[in-house]
Amino acid sequence: MKLGFIGLGIMGTPMAGHLRAAGHDLFVTTRSKVPQALLDAGAKACASAEEVARAADIVFLMVPDTADVEKVLFGAGGVAAGLSKGKTVVDMSSISPIATKEFGQRIAALGCDYLDAPVSGGEVGAKAASLTIMVGAKDEATFERVKPLFALMGKNITHVGGVGDGQVTKVANQIIVALNIAAVGEALVFASKAGADPAKVRQALMGGFAASRILEVHGERMIKRTFNPGFRITLHQKDLNLALQGAKSLGVALPQTAGAAQLMQAAQAQGWDQLDHSALVKALELMAKHPVAPDPQ
Repeated sequence: MKLGFIGLGIMGTPMAGHLRAAGHDLFVTTRSKVPQALLDAGAKACASAEEVARAADIVFLMVPDTADVEKVLFGAGGVAAGLSKGKTVVDMSSISPIATKEFGQRIAALGCDYLDAPVSGGEVGAKAASLTIMVGAKDEATFERVKPLFALMGKNITHVGGVGDGQVTKVANQIIVALNIAAVGEALVFASKAGADPAKVRQALMGGFAASRILEVHGERMIKRTFNPGFRITLHQKDLNLALQGAKSLGVALPQTAGAAQLMQAAQAQGWDQLDHSALVKALELMAKHPVAPDPQ
């Protein structure tokens, strides 16, 4: 197939690479330089999103925020200018569900299909093609048509509902992940300051009801101090803001989510917003005046 991919960051580059490795023609563009590895694999660099849309039958987006998606789709030289009837746009970014529904309507008015398919799994999942993909599509047939391509990038692929419902699911996912990171951070700070070995505490907890993927992966990061970004605090902060904005419009209280968002705000104030979201623990350590483990020299 002729596929397009726009947004080649930490997540987008390996995701696009999986599509190309499966033998599809791949047309790409990004804000910075197209990674040489993709060009070496046969991807074709385009000068604009419009050029990608003209060349491809299905165009994937993986960019940071709602405003970025809107610009890529409808700005000068954007995807919409290059679309023709029957093409498909798949936004795999994590953005506003409300804006997503509007974007979907505008693309549908051009005679094209629009799917929102945000992902979970971070850089590790993107590289391993093991992402969880939450898909909003107008109907099952549209979802099934794109599903074989999703299967090249992920493993747990679910059609959760109509356009926008994928983004709702991703916001829910980010709430759960943020609160789990905060809980693991609090537990390890408590254990360490009480004089216990946090590594052994984590090992013990992994065998009980408190076991989780967050405790396994991010608990280890907190202990080993490996905060190189798989998913940056600034991006998770953006997702929690979407959750709180949505909650306000729905009249729903999300007190624990608000607390996690404030921890991320504290991390940002310390200049830690470009670290992995597991570094949320550093805000807790700051308040406790005690690190889970010493930073490497």
